[in-house]
Amino acid sequence: MKPSLFIVSFLFAITTALDAQERTVAVTVYNNNLGVVKETRMVDLQRGISEVKITDVAAQIDPTSVYIKLHGTVIEQNYQYDLVSVSKILEKYLDKSIQLIDEKGELLEGILLSAQGGQIILRNRNGGLTMLGTIDKYRINVADLPEGLITKPTLIWKVDSRSSGRQNVEISYQTSGMQWRAEYVAVLNQDDSKLDLKAWVSIENRSGASYPNATLKLIAGDVRRAEEMIVYQARDKRAMLVESASQFEEKPLFEYHAYALQRPTMLLNNETKQISLFEAENVAVTKKFQHKGGNKVHVVVEFENKASNQLGMPLPKGKVRVNKEDRGALEFIGEDLIDHTPKDEKVSLKIGDAFDIVAEEVQTDYKQLSQRSSETTWKITFKNRKDEAVTIEAERYLGYNWQIINASHTFEKKSATTALFRVPVPKGQEVDLIFTVRQSY
Repeated sequence: MKPSLFIVSFLFAITTALDAQERTVAVTVYNNNLGVVKETRMVDLQRGISEVKITDVAAQIDPTSVYIKLHGTVIEQNYQYDLVSVSKILEKYLDKSIQLIDEKGELLEGILLSAQGGQIILRNRNGGLTMLGTIDKYRINVADLPEGLITKPTLIWKVDSRSSGRQNVEISYQTSGMQWRAEYVAVLNQDDSKLDLKAWVSIENRSGASYPNATLKLIAGDVRRAEEMIVYQARDKRAMLVESASQFEEKPLFEYHAYALQRPTMLLNNETKQISLFEAENVAVTKKFQHKGGNKVHVVVEFENKASNQLGMPLPKGKVRVNKEDRGALEFIGEDLIDHTPKDEKVSLKIGDAFDIVAEEVQTDYKQLSQRSSETTWKITFKNRKDEAVTIEAERYLGYNWQIINASHTFEKKSATTALFRVPVPKGQEVDLIFTVRQSY
């Protein structure tokens, strides 16, 4: 048996000389799989040309985005990311001796010929072969950590420094694997006239690094990137941290909006952190019934994002979940997505289809007036099986060059292609919306 062997299963506990320098860190997270990390580290530099290793950087760092500010010049930069793993160590030990120890403590030793797909082929001392279809029940011993493998992603700089001594070095870089989204929870009151709204932000950090005691800023807006990097990461379902007592300060930034958390926070790798953004009570809402074709009538809840309506701040895009209290319990009644919404704009949420309102739509007549014009008559029957009267907003797409020449209800021209009718329907009754449209080609 060779001396100084160690077990692969403990490799991730190895310490190296690449200890993290003293640092402060600020993280800015965007909506589109992008984070910007800004750090100040205390680094010991030597006068003239020397090598500096910066550890604990994101595994998904974009090395071309690194910005460095120090008393000197960085004349070369390398990014090492060939991290220690069982498969990579075994690759380095091809044609070298390894040991395998089974659950009973019995030892297998030989020259590693293959280690593909979790299968091992060894050449024994007598020249024979030992083939293992799986190594799940074995511990693996090797003589040393192979050259070229590291335990942490590392930036290596060749620095030409003007002086020796410790100094603050400013570093910033972009990384994939970070994003945030807004999550809203709304609770409607008994008569659907007001709601309470609570907003959260969910921040995902899958960049491959943790950021302790970080200053956090979130950017809301659609920031253009010249090339999108799509990274698929497995979600760690156990990593969810909720912070309920927090405060963000919102300020414009260029043509976007920035939300700065007014205290440091911890952003661990493979963690989803939720932080409260704001709460608003007694927001006035309007419930509407909308028909846009077919036999379904949509239920829509609208509210104004105004200070006079308990809101009045930019709302980041995200999902709004709507609940309603029923006999002391909150029941989920629907959800919708909103885009980035400025203050003083209207928010419209389609939360489902009405159960007790039915629409039946039929074309009752068609006339070809000429080669370039025609008339079509439509009848839409709205059946209200509720115990209260409703008004249905019937929106009809008509294309271009249209004219309604006859209609049972008043309408407005919502756009160049769309007409909007408002149809009152008493409780328990049916009402026909009938209109004729002339179209020119």
